[in-house]
Amino acid sequence: MSEFVQFIQERHEQILLLIWEHSYISFVAVMAGFLVSVPLGIILTRTEKMNRYVIGFVNILQTIPSLALLGLMIPLLGIGAVPAIVALFLYSLLPMLRNTFTGIMEVDPALKEAAKGMGMTSFQILWKVELPLSISIIMGGFRTATIYTISWATLAAVIGGGGLGYLVFTGLGVANDNMLLTGALATAMLATIADFITRKIQNVCTPKGLRSNRAN
Repeated sequence: MSEFVQFIQERHEQILLLIWEHSYISFVAVMAGFLVSVPLGIILTRTEKMNRYVIGFVNILQTIPSLALLGLMIPLLGIGAVPAIVALFLYSLLPMLRNTFTGIMEVDPALKEAAKGMGMTSFQILWKVELPLSISIIMGGFRTATIYTISWATLAAVIGGGGLGYLVFTGLGVANDNMLLTGALATAMLATIADFITRKIQNVCTPKGLRSNRAN
């Protein structure tokens, strides 16, 4: 235990830098995924013929092994943070796309008809009825994608993307348990913090009435 503490003390600057790199590539990938998947999910609720093909394609992306997808990025984008972010972006799409589509589709049709009867336009119905009622589910997808992405980002080190995976894979390569344990614990800590923050965001975004119903 003392060796582990000593290792952290000696390498704390490097560890903090790797935590920053890991957080950066994860954040950029998830936010890019959010900006793409939410509008795309909304569009798919309006185009029944397309939704099964698009969601099916994103499902296929999810089944590609992480290392295989990262390897595919090398001839296309080289090595470094950019190909790692692109790969993580592709992996982050499914939870947010699926939850956006599901959340909006599950809004009671009677409520949408009532809004239409009040003279609301399609955009007003989306903005004032569908999104407020589905935001909790959408943010649930965001929370899931964030946690998954932080875990997958460990593999970014394989293609020179940086992050805590450097400690994990280097520790494995040189049989350094302290390095391996530091990388694993720091990744778990980041995922736990991200889960806490995104859960709070989800609760804040959820309308008070829905929060009360969920609590009951």
